[in-house]
Amino acid sequence: MLSYAARFAVARPVPRTTASARLRRVIHRAVVCAVLAVAAWAPLAAGASELLVLSYHDVRDEVARKGDPDAYAVSTQNFAAHLDWLSGHGYHPVSLSEIIAASRGGKPLPPKAVLLTFDDGLRSIYTHVFPLLRAYNYPALMAVVTSWVDLPPDQKVDYGPRMFTHDDFVTWAQLREMQASGLVEVASHSHALHRGVTSNPQGNTMPAAITRAWNEKTQRYETEAEYLARIRKDLGDSAAEIKRELGVGPKSVIWPYAAYNSQTNAIADELGMAVTFDLEGRHQKIGADLHGLARLLVFNNPTINDLAYELRHDEALDGLRALQVDLDYVYDADPAQQARNLDKLIERVKQIGPSHVFLQAFADPDGNGSADALYFPNRHLPMRADLYNRVAWQLKTRAHVKVFAWLPVLGFELPDAALNQRLKIQASNPDETFRLNPFEAQTRRIVADVYEDLAVSGYTEGLLFHDDALLRDDELRGQAPADPAARTQALIEFTRELARAAGKWRPKLITVRNLFAAPVLEPRSEAWFAQNLAAFNEAYDYTAVMAMPWMEKSRDPQAWMDQLLAEVKKSPRGLSHTIFELQTVDWRDDRPIPAARLKAMAHRLQAGGARHLAWYPDNFIDDQPSTRDAREIMSVRGFPYLER
Repeated sequence: MLSYAARFAVARPVPRTTASARLRRVIHRAVVCAVLAVAAWAPLAAGASELLVLSYHDVRDEVARKGDPDAYAVSTQNFAAHLDWLSGHGYHPVSLSEIIAASRGGKPLPPKAVLLTFDDGLRSIYTHVFPLLRAYNYPALMAVVTSWVDLPPDQKVDYGPRMFTHDDFVTWAQLREMQASGLVEVASHSHALHRGVTSNPQGNTMPAAITRAWNEKTQRYETEAEYLARIRKDLGDSAAEIKRELGVGPKSVIWPYAAYNSQTNAIADELGMAVTFDLEGRHQKIGADLHGLARLLVFNNPTINDLAYELRHDEALDGLRALQVDLDYVYDADPAQQARNLDKLIERVKQIGPSHVFLQAFADPDGNGSADALYFPNRHLPMRADLYNRVAWQLKTRAHVKVFAWLPVLGFELPDAALNQRLKIQASNPDETFRLNPFEAQTRRIVADVYEDLAVSGYTEGLLFHDDALLRDDELRGQAPADPAARTQALIEFTRELARAAGKWRPKLITVRNLFAAPVLEPRSEAWFAQNLAAFNEAYDYTAVMAMPWMEKSRDPQAWMDQLLAEVKKSPRGLSHTIFELQTVDWRDDRPIPAARLKAMAHRLQAGGARHLAWYPDNFIDDQPSTRDAREIMSVRGFPYLER
C-alpha cells in the first residue's frame, strides 16, 4: 500500500548490483505484470492540467511482499512495473525544470504529467534506479542530504535498523554522472536536518526543520531568531555544496519528513530554491506558487494493483472519526500520575483506532467553557503546564492519529483584571461564557498571538474552533453588525485571521468549527448565535455540529437526531463537510449515555448518509464509553474488533 501521511521515519539498507542481464529480466517481468494490470484497471481520472508526484526512497532487489523491515523500500521488480504501468496508462514523466517553466508561463505540462522523486540520497538511486530511468528515458529528481554524500569512512549515520556508512549513500561522482545524462536533477534534502531535536522539557524529539529546540542546560527554547539562523545556515551550506560539486545550484528543497513552514520556505526562496514538496495529497494544478507540492509517499512495497488502487481512491469519501479529549484530565501536579494518565490515553486511542483526536490546548479547570490558562508557552496567559506538545506528538507517533488543537475563539480570561474588564463582552445573561470582544483591535491581536504561539510550540494538523464563538443579538450593539448573517460572517473572518496566524508556522492546517444544533434545526436562531451551517461549511473544512439531544433537553432524542440529519442533508455540502458530534454524558445528572443507545444512534446516522462522527467527552481515565463499544463506533479500521 501507499501513504500520503507526513513521514517521520527513515529508509534503510541498500544492497548493490548492476548486472544488465538481471535488469533485462526485471523489465521483462514488469512488462508482463503491467499488461495484466492494464486489463484490470480503467484509465485514471487525473486531469490534463494536473501533476502527479511520487515519492520513493530505497529500491533494492530483495524486499518482502509485505512487512519488510524497511517500510519505505520498493523492490526493483515492482519499481520497474510502476514505470511501465504509468507509461501504459498515459502518464508523461516530466522534469523539475519543465514544471518550473510551465509555472512561469512557458510550455504547458503534457496531459497526466508525473514527476518521480527520490529522497535521502541512498546508493540505490545510482545502482538500481538510474539504470531503469535510462531504460525508460524517464527524468527524476534526487533529493540528497549533503552531509551524507561521500560520507567520510570514520562516520556513521543512525538510520533505522543499523548504522549506515559511506557505502550506503550516493557519492558526488555518481551524482555528476547521473546529472550528465540529462535525466537527473538534484535537490537539497538539507545539509543536516534529517534528524530530530529535543522539542520539550520531557525529552520528545521532533523534526529539526520546524522545531524550536529545547536546551536542557539553559532550560529554554530557541528564540525565533536563533531558530531561523540555524535553518538558514544549514540550507545555505547544502545549496553551496551542491553548486560546488555539481556546477549548478539546486532549484528545490525537499524538506526532511515534509516538515516545513512559511518562514523556512522564505529562506529557501532567498537561496534560489523556490520549489518545495509535501507528503500529503496526490495531484495538483500547477500555478505560479510551487511551495508544498503534493506527493504520494510510496511505501510497503506496493504492486501495480496497489498503486492503481491508491491513485483511484477518492480521499474525499473517507469518513472522519474523532475523539474530543480534555487535556485537563491528563494534567496532574504529580509528574508520575500525569505520565500514567498519558499512557492511559495513548493506549485507549490506539485500541479504538479513530482517525483524529481533537485535543484541548487550554486549561479550563473550573469547567466554565473559557480558558484560564494554556498548555503551551505563550505571550498572554499563564501556562498551566508545557503539555500540549508532548501529548499531541505522542498521539501522532504512538497512537497514529491526526491531532487537531482545540482552542477557544473568544473565551480567554486574561490575567490583567482591568484589561479583562475593558475587553470583555457585557452579556445580558450572567451565566454566559466569558468572551472577549472581537471588534476590539487588542482582542484580535492577543488571540492571534495565542494561535501563533500554539503553532510555534508543537505539532498540530488542524484547528478546532470552540463553541464559545457566538454573538447574541443584544450584544455589542453599535459595534457588531445588526444583520445576523453579517455577524456570522464577522466571526468567520476573525477565525480566518486566527488560522492565518497559526499557518505562519504550520502550513495547510485543516479547520473545524463547533456549531450549536439550534441554528440548523431553526434557521431563525442564527440571530441568537451568529452561526449558520451553510456559511460554516463554505468557510471551514468541516463543521462539528453538536448532535447532543440530551444537552438540548429533547424528550425524544432519536427523533431529534433524525430531524438534525434531515436538515443537514438539505444544506449545501452538508453530509460531506459536517461532523456529527455526539455526547457521551447526560450533563443534567452526569450519567453516561448507555452504549447501546450511542451505537444505535451512530449506526442510524451512518445509514442515513452521515459520513463523519465524533464524540465528547471521551473519558479515558474511567474507560467511558468502554473501549470495546468505542471501537465499534469510532474506529476507522476495516475490522474494528480485537482478534482473539
